Amino acid sequence: MLKIIIPTALLMPSTLLLSPNILFLTTTLYSMLLAIISLTLFNLPMLLKTLNTTPYFSCDTVSSPLITLSCWLLPLMVLASQNHLKTEPINRKRTFLLMLVFLQTALILTFAASNYVMFYVLFETTLIPTLVIITRWGNQAERLNAGLYFLFYTLASSLPLLIALLYLNNKYLHTSMELLFLNQPEMPATNSNYMFWLASLLAFMVKLPLYGLHLWLPKAHVEAPIAGSMVLAAILLKLGGYGLIRISSVLTPHPPSRVFPIMILPLWGILMTSSICLRQTDLKALIAYSSVSHMGLVITAIIVQTPWSLTGAVTLMGAHGLTSSPLFTLANTNYERTHTRTLILVRGLQFAFPLTTTWWLLINLTNMAMPPSINLIGELLIISALFNWSSYTIIITGMGTLITAVYSMYMFLMTQRGKMSSQFNLLTPTHTREHLLLLLHLLPMGLLIVKPTLISGLFA
Repeated sequence: MLKIIIPTALLMPSTLLLSPNILFLTTTLYSMLLAIISLTLFNLPMLLKTLNTTPYFSCDTVSSPLITLSCWLLPLMVLASQNHLKTEPINRKRTFLLMLVFLQTALILTFAASNYVMFYVLFETTLIPTLVIITRWGNQAERLNAGLYFLFYTLASSLPLLIALLYLNNKYLHTSMELLFLNQPEMPATNSNYMFWLASLLAFMVKLPLYGLHLWLPKAHVEAPIAGSMVLAAILLKLGGYGLIRISSVLTPHPPSRVFPIMILPLWGILMTSSICLRQTDLKALIAYSSVSHMGLVITAIIVQTPWSLTGAVTLMGAHGLTSSPLFTLANTNYERTHTRTLILVRGLQFAFPLTTTWWLLINLTNMAMPPSINLIGELLIISALFNWSSYTIIITGMGTLITAVYSMYMFLMTQRGKMSSQFNLLTPTHTREHLLLLLHLLPMGLLIVKPTLISGLFA
């Protein structure tokens, strides 16, 4: 564990001291080496499949896929941002890379924390670099507004969580995740236990986000630079799901009278956000709303609390991280050449970039959970678990799956097919860097099809 945390932290001074000529090359190669080393975290030989490094940090089969995904994404974000930063002065390039590495270190520590209070502090720490990336390097004038939405939604929702954790510490005299998981304490038998339950879940529901608390997400995605969109979709949303899984062991049994409203919102949100995608004109907003739809399935799976549903939730989180990030990369590739994200204006790009069309097709097919993709395994496990919980859920999940297939094909056809606009006759060809970037997203997805148990969690 430390062989990843310490070198990642030491990459921060490196970004400030490296020569400008080798800044991007060295950072990319160094972070790629760290990503390859992080694959060793999948080897967990102990009985409980837990790797303890210190009293405060440990790694198990739920956190190790997310740590590896975080490490894998850093070199990809650096690669994706090169064109965006080419006109910036060297000190701003250094600051940008510093923020990315700081965010990376905070994320690894958050996923590795084995104490709830430590987890909360690190969970909030990830806000700082993300906010700087959105507000300083965002594309539009609305980026400050998007940053404020992101900041205050997260801060306001996580304050009740802090109070709940302090209550836990006061009652049990510790907030160790492992001890509470093995002890399985029941919820406090008081009139306020519903408030305690809701306070514990609220911060993670907003982060995922739950439909109704999701308004910050499309704004943040649309205004963020490419690296910001990639890390938001692939990692930061997973913080919410990971936190929900961790806190659920303290919240047993879930109060049935409060579970139904929480279950209805994400299920209804799957239909609503999928339908919004069908009418969306902005390409990045369409991909952002599709993330809300997929995360709705994850919320329902974690609330149901069965081995199948939790396995499906962890699998779908990993699969979504590797699917939404290349979708934003492709949207950025289009934007850098056409300078617009409006779907109706960027038609017929297949004639200009035939190889990019292949990437669009493959990634859209995984987004709609085409067999044998890892997305399909996650969705099937979740839909089966929900059907066992209530047979009526099959209507909503079935319709959601159908609409997901429709908007994925709509996105593909609108960007690639049709008559190309005459204003785009002189487009810059795609670079090898961009094709490498997309290949490095699809490669782990292909490997996970062969061995999905790597990310299916402790519950498989």
